Amino acid sequence: MSVVKVREYLKDFGMEERIREFDVSSATVELAAEAVGVIPARIAKTLSFHLGEEAILIVCAGDAKVDNKKFKALYGTKARMLTPEQAIAFTGHAVGGVCPFALPKERIRSYLDVSMKRFDTIFPAAGSASSAVVLSCEELERCASNMAGWVDVCKGWQENTL
Repeated sequence: MSVVKVREYLKDFGMEERIREFDVSSATVELAAEAVGVIPARIAKTLSFHLGEEAILIVCAGDAKVDNKKFKALYGTKARMLTPEQAIAFTGHAVGGVCPFALPKERIRSYLDVSMKRFDTIFPAAGSASSAVVLSCEELERCASNMAGWVDVCKGWQENTL
């Protein structure tokens, strides 16, 4: 059902036809990379975190990991991920399909990590654990719901110069 919401949402940007649905799971970076046919780093994983009474999404490259020091320096709190139930409540998407599209207008913001900027195109989920959409970073920035800005809160990806 969530992929239907995302398709409708992306229609406003003329990008609904870019959604790909798979017969296999794309719920993890590795599974998504296999389903799409790209290296795992090009999968744009969407991570959900508590931020006081609200939540935030950080979309980052598949080979990036959130750096707790950077996260705390930027947001003033330790990185605490939402539970699967909280992810659905805050985003409307189940874990494996969480994405920065068709989000509720309140209580959640989307941030994009610079780890993705080294790719011409990236593949975030499209609302289900068996979907993805191909976008450039600029298109993702334009389409992301409640877009709050670009951040640098990840580590581990700098070693992977592709």
